[in-house]
Amino acid sequence: MRFVDLHVRTALLVAALLGVCACHSAQKPVAAKPPANPPALQPSNKDSATTAQEAKKPAAEQKQAAAEQAQNAEQSARPEAAASLAPIPDPVTLLVDNAEKKYQDGLTQFHAGKQDQAKQNFDDALNSLLSSNLDIRSDARLQKEFDRIVQGVNELYPGGTAADIEQAEAQEPQQKSEPAPIDQTNELSPSADARTKAKAEADVKNTRSDLPLMMTDQVAGFIAYFSNHGRGIFERALARSGRYREMMLPILKEEGVPQDLIYLAQAESGFHPLAVSRVGARGIWQFMGSRARGYGLHHNIYVDDRQDPEKSTRAAARHLKDLYNQFGDWYLAMAAYNSGPGTVQAAVKRTGYADFWELYNRNVLPKETKNYVPIILAVTIMAKNPAQYGLQDVVMERPAEYDTVTIDYPVDLRLVAECVGSTPSELQDLNPSLLRMTTPRTGKFELHLPAGTRDDYQTAIASIPPDMRLWWRYHVVTPGETLASLARNYHTTIRQISEVNHLEGRELDPQARLVIPVNPGKHPASDTATYARRITRYHVRKGDTVESVADNFGISPQQLRRWNGIRSSTSSLSGRRVLALHLPISPSARESEMAASRSRSKRPKTETASVKPPATKSSEIERLSEEDVAVVRHRVRSGETLYSIANAYRTTVTALKRSNRNIGVIRPGMILNIQIAR
Repeated sequence: MRFVDLHVRTALLVAALLGVCACHSAQKPVAAKPPANPPALQPSNKDSATTAQEAKKPAAEQKQAAAEQAQNAEQSARPEAAASLAPIPDPVTLLVDNAEKKYQDGLTQFHAGKQDQAKQNFDDALNSLLSSNLDIRSDARLQKEFDRIVQGVNELYPGGTAADIEQAEAQEPQQKSEPAPIDQTNELSPSADARTKAKAEADVKNTRSDLPLMMTDQVAGFIAYFSNHGRGIFERALARSGRYREMMLPILKEEGVPQDLIYLAQAESGFHPLAVSRVGARGIWQFMGSRARGYGLHHNIYVDDRQDPEKSTRAAARHLKDLYNQFGDWYLAMAAYNSGPGTVQAAVKRTGYADFWELYNRNVLPKETKNYVPIILAVTIMAKNPAQYGLQDVVMERPAEYDTVTIDYPVDLRLVAECVGSTPSELQDLNPSLLRMTTPRTGKFELHLPAGTRDDYQTAIASIPPDMRLWWRYHVVTPGETLASLARNYHTTIRQISEVNHLEGRELDPQARLVIPVNPGKHPASDTATYARRITRYHVRKGDTVESVADNFGISPQQLRRWNGIRSSTSSLSGRRVLALHLPISPSARESEMAASRSRSKRPKTETASVKPPATKSSEIERLSEEDVAVVRHRVRSGETLYSIANAYRTTVTALKRSNRNIGVIRPGMILNIQIAR
């Protein structure tokens, strides 16, 4: 009875499958008509002869046989229908498959001895992931594929073992992006009172501009916003424009576009090369990846031309000129710059009006595009009438002066900084197109150096082998330093330092310049400092300045001003009660603290029950840090030892050393990073 029921269910399943296939075939024409009786369903003597034998099989085997029969019937019924029902691969799958194919091609070329082609394949594999509109960090599959390719490539070429790669990646953090101001202002729908609008209308009549200016309720609304709640955004952007005006205006003129379109950049990014929008547009002119490539702006794992102020300005001017040639109107060109020419073209075709305000009133443009043009007009009117809007006291930043050297080798920015007596942050500021702390591995790159340091750099870098410029360091000896302390701090040996620098003894003269040979992947952890995501609130004390607070927490004054909306030329904190900042942490902070916690858990509680951190400014902040770990800065005082400091902060000497380049000797006045569990 069970056998009969099984065959009945099987027949019904086959019939149902055929019914589904028939439905699909009715909807989609096929090239050839299938046979009336598909071979899989035609009766045969063999089936009748074996029925009795099958009835004797165990129930489990009967069930398996029925399942196989149903599967065979499904596969043979209508293969073209089954194919039409196959799921379409998602974009992530296609992207991973494409990158993997390029990577495998590179492996084939590598093992065939074709090194140049292999490197090209590997670059193509990584660039296919990086140049897509998908964020690698947003999907575990993309991140896994990216990490796997990076690890595989690094294992094939000199530069360290697989164990070194994780450390090397940590030492090349990406540039920290800034949110694009346009994302915030585009969401608004501000309004203006009659007085504000009347004043703005009068200003427009007296404003000379090579960009057509028009006053509407929407423009007046954004003037009111930037005059009040959005004033900080406007003033910071206006001040920063001073860095780039002298470079941008001639380029806009050369490309035949209104020079006042420079205010499009102010509205988009606030003139910040590292600005990134929510949809992935990047740079001062907020280019998307695909559009950027069409105008010669390329990006890969090391460089993004969209963040190069000069290159992106040239590309933006040409793009705007092309849009003007297409639409014959600068307002429509600006709208198309925001939402794409296809969106604007569709709106024009739908309404029959090639006029921005007609499209605005008929509500056929996206909201952000409707706001976009009024925002730019408002910014232009205010920037060209600073006295009328109380902007005459805004101090314009000066253009950065720099030397340029063209290099054809990779070099770490920390090494460059040591060669020219600068800082990595200053070099990143001069080279905003660099996404990491190194220049590209292949090809040429125009490296910007602080003005007047070109010769110093070329002299210093000549003493370091080209294939070691990602790893070795250049060090100026300070009083009290020894070969032993340098070897400990840089994770190298006395012998290696002596051999590279041809030293005969162990005495070091202050201000002596030494080349430090560092093994790949063995840089001190403190070189990789970054900032916690959570905000720390610092209560301002009498006598504090921007510089003193920044120095106390190991951050740059510029960064502190940016976090708190403080003008670039201001040092005073008068009138401010609280500052918001992000504590410096290192990628190894969590590991160090876990080690410290394990050590503390082994000690009797009575050892630390009565110990409190010393009363310094650093210990009086509200400690909020990533991964529940706070990092404070401690200035060493006379008589203190590593052991006494570790006890005071309830940590261990081992953890304290690990957070400070494995330092062995401390002196009064030194600053130590100390990690504390909350």
